[in-house]
Amino acid sequence: MRFQNRSDAGRQLAAQLTAFGHQPDVLILALPRGGVPVAFEIARTLRAPLDVWVVRKLGAPDIPELAIGAIATGGIQLLSADTVHRLHIPPDVIQTIAARERAELDRREKAYRGDRPPIAVAAKTILLVDDGLATGSTMRAAIASLRQRQPARIVVAVPVAAHSVCTRLTHEADQIVCLFAPLDLNAVGQWYDDFTQTSDAEVCDLLHRAREFAPA
Repeated sequence: MRFQNRSDAGRQLAAQLTAFGHQPDVLILALPRGGVPVAFEIARTLRAPLDVWVVRKLGAPDIPELAIGAIATGGIQLLSADTVHRLHIPPDVIQTIAARERAELDRREKAYRGDRPPIAVAAKTILLVDDGLATGSTMRAAIASLRQRQPARIVVAVPVAAHSVCTRLTHEADQIVCLFAPLDLNAVGQWYDDFTQTSDAEVCDLLHRAREFAPA
């Protein structure tokens, strides 16, 4: 299975989520930036509100693409103890990485939301969307952050994820909807023909456009 781009992935994923359509308690939250174009197509199909839930990967010092953990809205910080131990990363280095990513998280919160407060999630059914999961670090941080706010249910919805990640998330989310879960994922981008980076401007535009078809 391959996807043309994130919009195509979102439309295919939306077809598996129609049971959540036109329900007043359903809220779609995207992990920015790449999760937003996917979630936009789901929101359009389900006629449900769309917002972002900001998370940041903590990358290894010399291998930034390798996640050693993640942070999320609400002061959540999760670390992969095995990876930290294997790479011999000292606590002060982790603190430096986390502080840098926390500053970027705050910047994105302001850029995407402006003066709007975080959307209320208590007692809601949350569809938590990303464009794919390689390690699952950011999704796990998002779930932990949301649990603090007591939603009724968290449904993780992704086009593609490593099989081992899906297995682990079954213990943290209430439901997983994943179109393809290969045993050997390598990189999420290899499952897309076009995996061009999503910009801040695109995120803001899609969030604005989503207000047109969300219920009042």
